[in-house]
Amino acid sequence: MSRARILMADDHRMFAEGLRSLLEPAYELSEIVEDGRQLVEAALRLQPDVIVADISMPQLNGLDAIVQIRRAGCQAKIIFLTMHCDALYAVRAIRAGASAYVLKQSAGTELLTAIREALAGGTYLAPALADAVSRALSSEPAHAPDEPLLTPRQREVLQLFAEGHSAKEVAGSLNISVRTAENHKAQIMRLLGVTSTADLVQCAIRHGLIGAS
Repeated sequence: MSRARILMADDHRMFAEGLRSLLEPAYELSEIVEDGRQLVEAALRLQPDVIVADISMPQLNGLDAIVQIRRAGCQAKIIFLTMHCDALYAVRAIRAGASAYVLKQSAGTELLTAIREALAGGTYLAPALADAVSRALSSEPAHAPDEPLLTPRQREVLQLFAEGHSAKEVAGSLNISVRTAENHKAQIMRLLGVTSTADLVQCAIRHGLIGAS
């Protein structure tokens, strides 16, 4: 029987490589990528059985990457492996189509269990978050409190600008014109009611698009 193939996405390469010895006795680690755009490309190219992804990644965060992957038809089981011990992030992950949410500090003891549960069609939640996530999943959709929801494209543009990319770089990354990138930024700033790049960065942090420094 062939081993299940795993695609891993984490911008901390040494951490990801460190999990190879944990995974490879039972699974095939097909590839490791380091940002959300690479994750989308690799998922569609490799069609893995399981994707293990971080949430906070450059270019495109894990949550929005998974939405794109699902929309493109990839049916891989998705496991988020993250430092975010926050029920709101976990709820977003499950609603985005994830089968498991594991904390990095527990990867050595919980990741293999989460993979087995996911491949069997089940769901695995970090024990520290399980009760809060179960309650939240039965209530209203999770989003940043008192802030409007952004479209997927607006979230992409917000993350890239918040990471410090220029309008030209954003345009190149998204295959749009510089003027369109600038218009997106202006619209996002009006929508969020901010007037400075510093405020834009704080909004990106609240939306879970980038990590707090």
